[in-house]
Amino acid sequence: MAYKPEGYTDISPYLLVADIAATLDFLEAAFGATRLRLHHRPNGDPMHAEARIGDSVVMLGQAPGGDGAHVHIYVPDVRATYAAALKAGATSVQEPLDQGDGDLRAGVQDSQGTIWWPSTQLSVR
Repeated sequence: MAYKPEGYTDISPYLLVADIAATLDFLEAAFGATRLRLHHRPNGDPMHAEARIGDSVVMLGQAPGGDGAHVHIYVPDVRATYAAALKAGATSVQEPLDQGDGDLRAGVQDSQGTIWWPSTQLSVR
């Protein structure tokens, strides 16, 4: 069973930016990025976007001012990975949760402050 979208690497940088649209425009113009997915909040504001640059995917979340380093990583079993991360000393940011975007996702923060988002795709698109 596939655990990630076709053509995605296991690890994708996840950047929190103040303006997803402006960042996508820059990625396209500067690096020839191709827009992949865009999800909106109920009020219509952008919430999450993905763009391909070469053979890699950059993920973007919109947050006023951004807030630091995040890494999204596709894994075969998000629950097992979440448990292993906690056992290794990480603190929970989010228990595994289906947020309706096709992935089961958890969040953990390591001792250095990086937030990791292990995810398993629920259905192959």
